[in-house]
Amino acid sequence: MTQIDFYVLPEHGSLTAHAAVGRIAEKALSRGHQTFVQVTDEATATALHDSLWTFRTESFLPHAIVGKDDGEPLVIGWGEPPLEHDDVLINTTGAVPGHFARFGRLAEIVAPDAATIEASREAWRFYRDRGYPLAKHDLP
Repeated sequence: MTQIDFYVLPEHGSLTAHAAVGRIAEKALSRGHQTFVQVTDEATATALHDSLWTFRTESFLPHAIVGKDDGEPLVIGWGEPPLEHDDVLINTTGAVPGHFARFGRLAEIVAPDAATIEASREAWRFYRDRGYPLAKHDLP
């Protein structure tokens, strides 16, 4: 069963969603996991792709946008993930992805705006009511 973790960004904006994705992806990749980052659209995928190249100067995260090089250990996309990416799903959309259950872990990114917080509460209830193991992490 998929382990689901909610990563809550700080209210004061010291950590962006892109930086949080980078931190979580870096940890997953260091443990050998294939990782898919779910975004809402191609423009968001491109922006995240660009930010991951510079998210930390001492870090290197080999990644690609879905369909361009799905062989990378980290792929960013707005639709179905590549079949070989079923270890870790990082969700930035605020909606429950239809394919989340095929992953071993799901990291939900919770931005500090009212709409995202409400969507995350609804997602928490959705997962909880179906018996998925849940955890909440407040990011510094």
